[in-house]
Amino acid sequence: MSRLASALTAQDGPPSLSREDAAHFQCLADIAYARAGLVLQSDKAPMVLARIGKRIRAAGTENLAEYCAFLQRDEAEEERRELIYTLTTNVTNFMREEHHFATFRNEILPDLMKRAREGHRIRFWSAGCSTGQEPYTLAMLIHDAVSDAASLDIKILATDIDIHVLGQARRGEYSEQQCETLPAPWRSRFLEPITGQSESSPGYRVQREVRGMITFNELNLLSKWPIKGQFQAIFCRNVVIYFDRETQRKLWVRFASALEPGGYLFLGHSERLDTAEFPQFKIAGTTTYRVGAAPAPKAERM
Repeated sequence: MSRLASALTAQDGPPSLSREDAAHFQCLADIAYARAGLVLQSDKAPMVLARIGKRIRAAGTENLAEYCAFLQRDEAEEERRELIYTLTTNVTNFMREEHHFATFRNEILPDLMKRAREGHRIRFWSAGCSTGQEPYTLAMLIHDAVSDAASLDIKILATDIDIHVLGQARRGEYSEQQCETLPAPWRSRFLEPITGQSESSPGYRVQREVRGMITFNELNLLSKWPIKGQFQAIFCRNVVIYFDRETQRKLWVRFASALEPGGYLFLGHSERLDTAEFPQFKIAGTTTYRVGAAPAPKAERM
């Protein structure tokens, strides 16, 4: 039996799936859990099986049975990566959960900018950045609040498991509709029209100075983190909701180690961290946590 206890099995699948399709879903669920910690709930089985039709064709297989058999082969490493990309959800927008950015601007930036002007290194991490709106919002906020931000040692690391969404994030190009949640002054200051686009579908590119503050890298949160130094704040929002409790617990310890004492961790609106179980964190606001002054325990290996 798979470690993914909530995954659909051939015996307990919903009536809408055949026994064979239920077994195929179990195969996909096992791969998703082992490689990315994703928990595929049984009620999502029909949607998951429908979503991977494009992958079945791209892999050169004829049907779901052939595709699942192919995924077990050594030469299917790239396809297993593409499967994970297909199964992940990339929903984001500028200024999402705005209260977090208010906390960042009002409670975090003033002290950190003082430290930056004294020559200190300031680092933020957007973990699970998707198409980039979250780290770009942070960078715009910093540039808006700090007139000399470009001359200070302030950088944002933005990571995601999906190389395809990272491609858009690096380009920093968005439709007019995607930019509507930005304040009007920011749209004027930090976005530039993309020339050559039709009037019916105008687009914008994030201004170069803002893009220059961010480094986009591929990263699976379950793998080794090739990260040097600690962060003053980590945004990992609407990511861990797809993990089981065991995986979340390991991540809380790793995040604590990646934050400097006093550093902040921001989670999504439906995500919670149990500060009784992880006393190195203190509640600092709505789905906002802060690492105490005591050294964080050594991260557990994942």
